[in-house]
Amino acid sequence: MAARAHPATAPRGTYSLATRLFLAQLLLVALVTAALSMTSYATAQSRAQEATGARVLSIAETLANDPFVVQAVVSSDPSARLQPYARKITAMAPVDFVTIMAPDRTRYTHPNPRELGRHYIGSIDSALAGHSQIEEYVGTLGPSVRAIAPVFDDGGTVVAMVAVGVTLQTLSLTQAAALPAILWVAFGAVVLGGIGSWMLSRYLRRVTLGFGPEELRSLFAYYDSALHSLREGLVLVDEKARLVLYNDQAADLLGLPPAGALKPAPVASLGLPETVAELFASGRRAADEIHLTRDRILVISQQRAAQPDTGPTARFPFRWAPALRRGASNARAASAYLGTVATLRDHTELQALTGELESMKTLSEALRAQTHEHANRLHTVATMIELGREREALDFAVQDRQESQRLTDEVVQSIDEPFLTALMIGKAAQAHERGIRLTMTASGELPPGSLDARDLVTVTGNLLDNAFDAAATSELRSVWADFSAADGVLIISVADSGPGVDTEHLDEIFRLGGSSKTGGPAGGRGLGLALVRQAVARLDGTLDVESDGGAIFTVTLPLLPQLPGADPSGAPHGR
Repeated sequence: MAARAHPATAPRGTYSLATRLFLAQLLLVALVTAALSMTSYATAQSRAQEATGARVLSIAETLANDPFVVQAVVSSDPSARLQPYARKITAMAPVDFVTIMAPDRTRYTHPNPRELGRHYIGSIDSALAGHSQIEEYVGTLGPSVRAIAPVFDDGGTVVAMVAVGVTLQTLSLTQAAALPAILWVAFGAVVLGGIGSWMLSRYLRRVTLGFGPEELRSLFAYYDSALHSLREGLVLVDEKARLVLYNDQAADLLGLPPAGALKPAPVASLGLPETVAELFASGRRAADEIHLTRDRILVISQQRAAQPDTGPTARFPFRWAPALRRGASNARAASAYLGTVATLRDHTELQALTGELESMKTLSEALRAQTHEHANRLHTVATMIELGREREALDFAVQDRQESQRLTDEVVQSIDEPFLTALMIGKAAQAHERGIRLTMTASGELPPGSLDARDLVTVTGNLLDNAFDAAATSELRSVWADFSAADGVLIISVADSGPGVDTEHLDEIFRLGGSSKTGGPAGGRGLGLALVRQAVARLDGTLDVESDGGAIFTVTLPLLPQLPGADPSGAPHGR
């Protein structure tokens, strides 16, 4: 997959998810703020009109109940007495006009003296009926909010009306004075919203590595396809030691549900092999570690998940950028642990081939030892013939042939299993060459096909190899192998004259890389003992270890009844 350019160098017209979200949020904040500001202004305007209406109504009713007004309107010249009074009220109260009129609309007072005596423009029906009213009307001074209250005489008759009002122009000027406060609040909301959006966009840029939505979608498609097309197992474990993702191959190797069917779960609850679960939970780095499951040999490598470098040069373009980059890198390295990525490779078949190669090596070493011994004996026979001692030479040659045949016959008669017989003949030759005394005994009958021959060879061969290594360091240099088939079980006992084993640490001995020798793992014998334990578990058997002047390994394997048509060679039966 081609490497993606850093966002700072991306082609024009491409924006990261963080940038797009920041612009969208900033626009949304601006629109919401504008709508709220307009709503607040309209609400303030409506409330101002209501407050103004209530105020002018209170003034109008107060003037209508003033005894001076009641007396003046029934005098011979109401305008002469009321006009100065109305101007005084207009100057003192925050109103634009005070108009006192007769019931026939004739004005007694008006801000413009030329309007005196003319008819009042507005609604007076409610006032004539004895009720006060508030209305918005266009008069001689323009649109205004006005209140009209009736003036009653002593008999309760409406003798005049008082109209008090404030023009909308004056009201707009008052509202305009409050507009800067609304604008400042709106500006503050936009600034705070922009800062919040910018901080969120920085976080998104960091966690999305500056990728855009289309790029994230493509990356997900590519990575998902690559994940499921890998022939190696891939496992992702998060910082809480939970298995969060794995591919189909990993599911097959670890015996997990199909990929995608399992929600994130702690590795300790998945029934994984002990060493595999410990590796995944530890989060430590591992390179080509060998781990055993019930049926497989896995090679596992594990690395900690790290955030890719997204180009710190773009953030620190100055001369001191290298130091800041190093500081940022160290901070990221010391920051939150993100989890691990592990790859799994199946080496079961490779290990089987290795075992076959070891068997061939054992056979070749046995043949080489026999060839060397045979050459010595031929040289002895030839020398005796040259010395004229033909009869003694013949007896010597026949004795050698009889000894070899006896060894072969003993093995074949004791162990009626072709694969195991071939193994023991090779091991006998190998022990002879290493100067180790191998004693073999057998009893009972091993039905053909009652055990998986490959697992049987794995158990016996590795136990004998381990016994040879242990006995080679002792004075007796002896190994004993006993095979007993009875009551539906096969008991294999392998003992040596070595230093013995520490029975208190058997789990460590059989753990991958452990060894029964005091010197620790050597030559892969730790893997051999682990393979023995794996094979015994696969055969539903048991393994016991004792230490009595040397190590004693006892394997008990249940024998399967011979199936009709079973291969007498002991080939596997699909166990």
